[in-house]
Amino acid sequence: MSKRFYSAFSFLCVGVLFSVLVSSSGCKSTEEPQVRQRADFTKNWSFVLDDPASAQEPSFNDRQWRKLNLPHDWSIEGKFDEKAPAGTGGGALPGGIGWYRKTFTVEEAEKGKLFFIDFDGVYTNSEVWINGHYLGKRPNGYSSFRYELTPHLKYGQEQNVLAVKVDNAQQPNSRWYSGSGIYRNVWLVKTNPVHVAKDGTFVTTPQVSQEAAKVVVSTIISNVQKQQGSFVLHTLVYDQEGHEVAKVASENLTLPDSLTEVKQELTVATPKLWSIEQPHLYSVVTRIEQDGKVVDTYQTPLGIRSFNFDAQKGFFLNGKPMKILGVCNHHDLGALGAAINVRALERQLEIMRGMGVNAIRTSHNPPAPELLDLCDRMGFLVMDESFDMWKKEKSKFDYSHSWDQWHQRDLEDFIKRDRNHPSVIVWSIGNEIPEQYGPEGTAIATELVGIVKNLDTTRPITVGLNEPYPHNSIYKSGGLDLVGFNYHHQDFEKFPQAFPGQKFIATEAVSALMTRGHYDTPADSIRRWPKRWDIPFHDGNKDLTVSAYDNVSTPWGSTHEETWKVLKKHPYLSGMFIWTGFDYLGEPTPYLWPARSSYFGVVDLAGFPKDVYYMYQSEWTTKPVLHLFPHWNWQPGKTVDVLAYYNNADEVELFLNGTSQGIRKKQGDDLHVLWRVPFQPGTIRAVSRANGKEVLTREIKTAGAAAKIVLEADRTAINADGKDLSFVTVKILDQAGNLVPNADNLVNFKIDGKATLAGVDNGLQTSMESFKANHRKAFNGLCLAILQAQEEAGQVKLTATSEGLQSATVTIELKK
Repeated sequence: MSKRFYSAFSFLCVGVLFSVLVSSSGCKSTEEPQVRQRADFTKNWSFVLDDPASAQEPSFNDRQWRKLNLPHDWSIEGKFDEKAPAGTGGGALPGGIGWYRKTFTVEEAEKGKLFFIDFDGVYTNSEVWINGHYLGKRPNGYSSFRYELTPHLKYGQEQNVLAVKVDNAQQPNSRWYSGSGIYRNVWLVKTNPVHVAKDGTFVTTPQVSQEAAKVVVSTIISNVQKQQGSFVLHTLVYDQEGHEVAKVASENLTLPDSLTEVKQELTVATPKLWSIEQPHLYSVVTRIEQDGKVVDTYQTPLGIRSFNFDAQKGFFLNGKPMKILGVCNHHDLGALGAAINVRALERQLEIMRGMGVNAIRTSHNPPAPELLDLCDRMGFLVMDESFDMWKKEKSKFDYSHSWDQWHQRDLEDFIKRDRNHPSVIVWSIGNEIPEQYGPEGTAIATELVGIVKNLDTTRPITVGLNEPYPHNSIYKSGGLDLVGFNYHHQDFEKFPQAFPGQKFIATEAVSALMTRGHYDTPADSIRRWPKRWDIPFHDGNKDLTVSAYDNVSTPWGSTHEETWKVLKKHPYLSGMFIWTGFDYLGEPTPYLWPARSSYFGVVDLAGFPKDVYYMYQSEWTTKPVLHLFPHWNWQPGKTVDVLAYYNNADEVELFLNGTSQGIRKKQGDDLHVLWRVPFQPGTIRAVSRANGKEVLTREIKTAGAAAKIVLEADRTAINADGKDLSFVTVKILDQAGNLVPNADNLVNFKIDGKATLAGVDNGLQTSMESFKANHRKAFNGLCLAILQAQEEAGQVKLTATSEGLQSATVTIELKK
């Protein structure tokens, strides 16, 4: 992880280093007891992909089950299958029913404390038992939820047995890859009887200036057992360096109800504002005293910032105008599947930041909490989304069947969980909802808006409308603060007339299709996808590849350049979220075998940028950019379209083997320049100039036969914590060191040391190779190996070999 992430994380844990007096094969207290303790409960579970009878009973024999650590996604471990019930839309991977069990003990001294189990997310239809006692069911696979364990616990040497059934057998239940299992983190929480309730604080900053910020803290105190006494609620604010900057105390409190709300106000002088460039975080520490003794401490992140959307001028953060330059991302992590990993999320955000992205839409569901933590710390804005469907189904067994019983609880829990994150600036209550076409959309939207506004009035509400017109029944509810456009870029400039006085956001834009490193000419002929998805690609590529020239899109979407050209023109167009930042598993569009992942990403599934990444980099960053493509390995005599994205320059000149092919300048609203060049083996070289002076030079050489492997680790030192990752790019080069653009050599991996191979990939949407194998074919010269640390310090060596190629080794340091 970045140094900034670790420093922020360590600060947020000041004074609240949680340990718990619980033993669970390595989960053991080594510190003085804290008044509130939160233990990572992800180690040493037993798992079976089956549905054995009585598996919830403590006496059940699970000794033959697989031992593993969470988070876990069993689907990603399966084989791709054209006949998988999830279909190619769900990634063509298996679902099924699985059981997880974990044993643990609680010391006798802990009697009188309250114990809770917190699940960040289980996909899907989870049911939980403790010592044979049924705790409940949660149908929504993206919701975070809690059960109390206290009444059913055993103390001393007696074992407690937690059992979880996960039922993802009824498929399809999603329009994309969902994953299966306890795929997010699990926590064991211990409190005193009087404590801050789950997600029980709400911190707002209604007045923010350079001189001072007013901070309002609402705290829900739980006293279910109706404890008596004299209570004091202290609230303290610390800056990022750990200095106290404000405090307040509410004394002589009475807690007559099981839940009591207390509101307090503080002032932070000369606040350091949270922004994209400097995401300064404060910490709000809540302390409850009962008869002079501290009985609970609770910590809430605080980012002091102001923002607003304006109908004419767009989006403002801390009083300064800025475009929201966002991407939509699904929740999977490529070869890792849906199993959450903080480093994998951080890497995705780092890659997006390099492109100029400043915002994330959590399409189309509540994200893992860790994503919002990272966005807070790294400086990303977030559109936080709750539902992909309401009462009307999109998939045969989807959440619509649980809507009536669960939507209010799920939405309330979602808002309460996420409303303290400064990164979250918009709530989305739905995406492409079928009810928008009928009158019922108005009533449901009104209800959902009411639920959100009852819990948070500080952020605007939107819906991703794929029918973004005034007659839309969801819009007609009058509850949307932002009109969310999914696609329809041709109507962006009509927005002020169609929606007078309203505020705009492009909730979903583009839907262009690309295969990394594959090129079909001509590059400047825009091609729309045929509306019939059961026929081969219209460009004749029966291998299901799509040109990476940014000239192919869905019929409802556009190319990247088409949408950005419009959106960049007008301040009232506050910003957009590209579909998508990364390729994702499932929804290959078209649903043709063997395609099993999407083509929409600006970056492929393995994390390798496609060429259009650099168009955005040239437009969305101030970093000097000159990106030249395609590769220079073609049949003699073929005329090749050569393109360049650039900035900070007036012109670009292209040379072929030293001979100029002409100078090109962007004309009008052009975002690239182009040459048509008869192929000759050798070198193409581009030179960008500003006022006649050279800015950047890029060149591509004709590659020879594949000769060697080169390994490049994104980090050569990682933490020996059982979770940290090193992403190793594998390149196939010729003898001179040029990337071989069509290399598809099979690469084998060997690990020496205390690490595992967590996944392999190459970014090809039609690859049927397992993500969990110890080998991978390169695709267009590249593949990826993901190394995961174990819990012992030392060195790990990853060696890559391939028949006929010079092998390579990279050394990773595991640090404690």
